Amino acid sequence: MRNVHIDYHGPDQGFQTASLLAKDVAKENQMKDPTIISWHRSNRLGATPPYYDGANPETWWEKYGEGNGGGLEVSVGEGDYQFILMDARGFETVGDLPLRNLKDRDGNPYLCLTPLQGMDSAIPKPEACTLLDGWAADQY
Repeated sequence: MRNVHIDYHGPDQGFQTASLLAKDVAKENQMKDPTIISWHRSNRLGATPPYYDGANPETWWEKYGEGNGGGLEVSVGEGDYQFILMDARGFETVGDLPLRNLKDRDGNPYLCLTPLQGMDSAIPKPEACTLLDGWAADQY
């Protein structure tokens, strides 16, 4: 795996900025369609990086990224963010999915299948919607 470092000295601009910098560097390194496979944020920034129970939060992201097709590791700043990226060109896309996000009266988020939910109601129907919780992530 190739490693590239972006020497960024300044206040933390957040995940969005760091990920865009990483994708730009990946394009400069012959990736036509760079996609982030995994990432890590330094604990010193006051955040807990994502991890799986039982996994080492300092290394799992790198092992996962390498094992799932990552070909470039990009670090941003002084170890603030690390990204594993792959080139996604050539992969098929699914196009527009018939899904929409809704909330119930209590503010609970749902992912709903539009053909069953319909466009006329903003109240999640049990037969069309799944509660977004620790198992179902908000993708749309």
